[in-house]
Amino acid sequence: MQVTVQLPDNIARQLSQAPGDIPRRILEAVAVEGYRSEQLSRGQVSELLGLNFWETEAFLKKHGAYLHYSKEDLEQDACANEKVLGL
Repeated sequence: MQVTVQLPDNIARQLSQAPGDIPRRILEAVAVEGYRSEQLSRGQVSELLGLNFWETEAFLKKHGAYLHYSKEDLEQDACANEKVLGL
């Protein structure tokens, strides 16, 4: 799918002064927000941006988009580990 974004000329000029390709920066912003809102998985972010696993992890960390991991997730993982280890 191709998406077209209309920007006012003054904003487009201002954005073009920052380093980096505007379409790529917009794509990265979509990826970060999609991950933060749990609409995209880490794997989908990787696919969207053409990054490998570790590049994606570094990208998300750089943008403050961390793993969605709740206290309940931790407790479930701890229980599973105890069962596997026979504790």
